Amino acid sequence: TPRPALTPKTDHSRARRTMVLRSTHPPIGVDVLFELRQYRTHPGQRDRFVELMETEIIPFQVAQGMSIVASFVAEEDPDLYVWIRRFENEEQRGARYAAVYESDHWKNDISPRIPEMRDRESINVTRLNPTSVSALH
Repeated sequence: TPRPALTPKTDHSRARRTMVLRSTHPPIGVDVLFELRQYRTHPGQRDRFVELMETEIIPFQVAQGMSIVASFVAEEDPDLYVWIRRFENEEQRGARYAAVYESDHWKNDISPRIPEMRDRESINVTRLNPTSVSALH
């Protein structure tokens, strides 16, 4: 799939160089959705939580069909962890949620270890739909 191209264009009237964003993607339907998930860890627990995410939670969710697009730690906030998941549509999202969160492995092995590291009350999930110039589709 081609990506949007930045095309140099000279604006002679102002004698400056500008960049024009030209989309090569068709408009995206509302079915494609992303979850931007922001978690606060308990003080001093982020490194442990990231290790759990990278070694167990993300691999398990991917094995159940989840598409994990990104995983981040905040540069200037020692307790913030952010990740992004992608779904083709709401039906797929529901099926993936069931596969992960209703599984015995999640309920018995993974979920019980999370509360000591992450503040459940501060979870912030934002559902997003990409625009036509988004590199994420």
